[in-house]
Amino acid sequence: MDDLLAFRAELDEFMRWHPASPLSHEQLRHFRGLAYYDPNPDLAFVLPVERFPADEPLVLMETSTGETRPFRRWGRVRFAIAGREVALTVYSDPDGYALFLPFRDATNGSETYGAGRYLDSERPGLEVLPDGRLVLDFNYAYNPYCAYSDEYSCPLPPRENWLDVPIRAGEKAFAESKW
Repeated sequence: MDDLLAFRAELDEFMRWHPASPLSHEQLRHFRGLAYYDPNPDLAFVLPVERFPADEPLVLMETSTGETRPFRRWGRVRFAIAGREVALTVYSDPDGYALFLPFRDATNGSETYGAGRYLDSERPGLEVLPDGRLVLDFNYAYNPYCAYSDEYSCPLPPRENWLDVPIRAGEKAFAESKW
């Protein structure tokens, strides 16, 4: 949990001070940190992966601006949330290196960003272990940059990654009332 809290503090500092922050000058004037759910160890998993064939065809994922971006379906994980069995598809870049897990859940539009949230292998929360299992820690789930500004084009979670159960972990919605 200390690693998670340290990561969140670093992320808040990035959002506040880094020139690549997606926040506008007006947003930064009032920024007090991102809103997060309390850490929930029940929403961190180590899971076997059903790998897709290496020659799985590319899929074009729609973005928030109507464009498309190519991804490869990398594998599927199955687990239980709120007593329900669910499955999510993990994607990779076209070359199969960086992993990406866009998802929607029952909190979108009320507690979390309406278009969905992400996990990826460039941050903590999504990692392949040496034995091939996947670390999937929703406490690191984050909003895409389009949650802060319409100037960004963000991949939208495909329908196969829409869950009808809540995932109350990670980053909450960014709203003016929380600045």
